[in-house]
Amino acid sequence: QVKLVESGGGSVQAGGSLRLSCEVSGYIDSNVCMGWFRQAPGKEREGVATLYTRGDSRIYADSVKGRFTISRDNVDDTLFLQMNSLKPEDSAMYYCAAEVLPPTYCTLDNAQLFGYWGQGTQVTVSS
Repeated sequence: QVKLVESGGGSVQAGGSLRLSCEVSGYIDSNVCMGWFRQAPGKEREGVATLYTRGDSRIYADSVKGRFTISRDNVDDTLFLQMNSLKPEDSAMYYCAAEVLPPTYCTLDNAQLFGYWGQGTQVTVSS
């Protein structure tokens, strides 16, 4: 069984940093799309960043470019999201997701294609 568990969320002041982790258990595939998505109350789900395991290609939402970094520990099979220079508008529930997808489908607007999701971790940024 594939399972994803997020951790690392919390409350931080604007300009601060947080590092989210997503532990992955169970076999998926050697080539998999993994991503971070977020959803604030009353707003649509938003793709934050994706990573394709083969080639380590990464895509970021314009709103987080230069501030967030998605990465993966291949040995520990853990996905990370380093978030720096946090803004109040970054406040949301953050979810990690994974799915076996062709690399061209590993994009921020394909959340509906992901079949494996974590439970979410809350991030709150105060001004």
